[in-house]
Amino acid sequence: MLKRLILFLLDWFYKPFQKYLPRQTFNYAACGGANTAFDILLYFITYNFILDKQIVHTGILAISPHIAAFIFVFPITFATGFLLSKYITFTDSNLKGRVQLIRYALTVLGSIILNYILLKVFVEILGLYPTISKILTTILVVGYSYVCQKYFTFKVKIHSNEK
Repeated sequence: MLKRLILFLLDWFYKPFQKYLPRQTFNYAACGGANTAFDILLYFITYNFILDKQIVHTGILAISPHIAAFIFVFPITFATGFLLSKYITFTDSNLKGRVQLIRYALTVLGSIILNYILLKVFVEILGLYPTISKILTTILVVGYSYVCQKYFTFKVKIHSNEK
């Protein structure tokens, strides 16, 4: 039911873009954009209302509210991102679900590391403004992520008798 609704909405919004973008690329951008917006919304709610901008004391650690909000929200949007990729964007993959999940986790980890490295390079070495650096970083990381998801995480395995 939810999958059909998402596909219906994507079909409707895809029409003006169909001359310019392949369907899979559009679905990736739309689902990724929606998941990012969901992530930001959950982060905002968690930071401002659930944690009330207060340090989280675990008994062993004191976690700043912005990091605690990230820790709380990350597993949720990791799961929604994986499910959108698996069931909406990269539906042709014939890899087992657990293989896809492990590869997705590796790709996300790579994205986090790449974000960190690129921001450090752009801001601290090249001296670019942080906001410009974040925009450039996001463009590069989204490209990296798309290629990894398409050709690694959700690749279509060709059997030897189909070559």
